[in-house]
Amino acid sequence: MSENSENSETPGTRPAGANSSGGAPTPPGPQPEPIRFFGTTWVDHDGGYGWRRVGVAVGSLVTAAVACFVLRFAFQGLEIAEVGNLIGMLVIVMFAVCSAIAFRKTWEGFGARPKDPVREDTLRGLKSIGFIGSLLAYFVRSLIEAPGEKLRRTEYETARAQFEKRRSTRTGNPAARKRPKRR
Repeated sequence: MSENSENSETPGTRPAGANSSGGAPTPPGPQPEPIRFFGTTWVDHDGGYGWRRVGVAVGSLVTAAVACFVLRFAFQGLEIAEVGNLIGMLVIVMFAVCSAIAFRKTWEGFGARPKDPVREDTLRGLKSIGFIGSLLAYFVRSLIEAPGEKLRRTEYETARAQFEKRRSTRTGNPAARKRPKRR
C-alpha cells in the first residue's frame, strides 16, 4: 500500500496515540502548526516562549542595524566610485521603497495567508532587496506576540472546533457515545 492510502486523516491531524518522539501519546485531531523560532510553544506560552520573543525582537533589531551599517558601506562605495548624486539618490529611494513594501507584505503575512501565492512569489525579489523592512516587521510584531501567532491560533482553534463538532455529531462513533450506567 502507498503511504497516502494508509493515511486517511485530514492534513494536520494525526491518529490517536501516534507520536514520532516516542513520548506521551498525541491527542487526536488537528495539531498546531509550528512557527519559526517558536515551534509550538505559542499554543500554551510554555517552553521559554517569553525568552524566545525577546530573542526574536533583539535579534531582528540587531540584524536590521547591522544591515543598515553594511548598506552604509555600500553607499560609501558608490561615493568613492563617483557615480553621481542621481545614482546615489536612486539607490536610497530604491532601498526605502523596497523596505516599506517588504514591511507591509511581511506584516500582512502575520495576519492572513496570501490570497495569491503566485503574486507573493513575484514579490520575493523585491522583499529580499527590502529585507530591512521585513526585519523591522519581525521586531515590531514580536513586541506584541510571536510573529504569526494570531493567525495560527485562529486557524488552530477553528480546526479544533470543527474536529470536535464532527467527532461529537458523527453517528456510530463509540468515543462520542455516552455509556449507560451499569447496575
